[in-house]
Amino acid sequence: MNSTSVRALLVRGMLAGLVAGAFALVVAYFLGEGPVDAAIAFEEAHSEGHHEGGEELVSRTVQSTAGLATGVLVFGIAVGGIAGLAYCVALGRIGRFGPRATAALVALGALLSAYVVPYLKYPPNPPAVGDPDTIGERTTLYFLMIVLSVLLTVAAVLVGQRLAPRLGNWHATVAVAAGFVVVVGLAFAFLPSFDEVPEGFPAAVVWEFRLATLAIHATLWTVFGLVFGELAERLLTPGEKDRHTPAARASAPVG
Repeated sequence: MNSTSVRALLVRGMLAGLVAGAFALVVAYFLGEGPVDAAIAFEEAHSEGHHEGGEELVSRTVQSTAGLATGVLVFGIAVGGIAGLAYCVALGRIGRFGPRATAALVALGALLSAYVVPYLKYPPNPPAVGDPDTIGERTTLYFLMIVLSVLLTVAAVLVGQRLAPRLGNWHATVAVAAGFVVVVGLAFAFLPSFDEVPEGFPAAVVWEFRLATLAIHATLWTVFGLVFGELAERLLTPGEKDRHTPAARASAPVG
């Protein structure tokens, strides 16, 4: 794959990320803002007398509209570009899959490795949940879990490719999946956990917030896989589309 194709796929990845971010923004607004508002209300109700005269730099209205849109859309563009570059590496190297199928596999791998696995160890919490004194440690461990999960995913793909000629695709896939689960399980067991939900905080709010964040990322990567797969297909196999146009069918030889 030459530099022109890589650049074109990078741009298409960012464009697909923008579209996916727009869909994720809708989910974030309608599913995520409710639990956030409930958590903020809890925090304000239990902090009376502790913070006086505090003037918020950015209003809650701006945070839930322009701030949310900016964050989600920029995130979508950024991860879309990264996924586009990952697609360039994966295309033709993870099996005999076409452009659309490869895009779907890259999106699925990104969702599982960069979000779902770290989510299971360190699930996100709404405002008012978590000790401010441990935020640095929690952030570091969360990103460590992301890096570990992504590296293990890449390693599983590489090992699976080496095992496939000897074990067959099915047994090689089962073997690397089992190895992935074992190593991730060990990481879950040895890395520290945090249980910092304040007393009296509604469990339903925590549950709704975590489901909302999962829905946001699932929407982002699903839409990205579909949109980017279509864009990559049109870029990499333009002849396939041309053969199905009316003009191409009319000029095709008969017999």
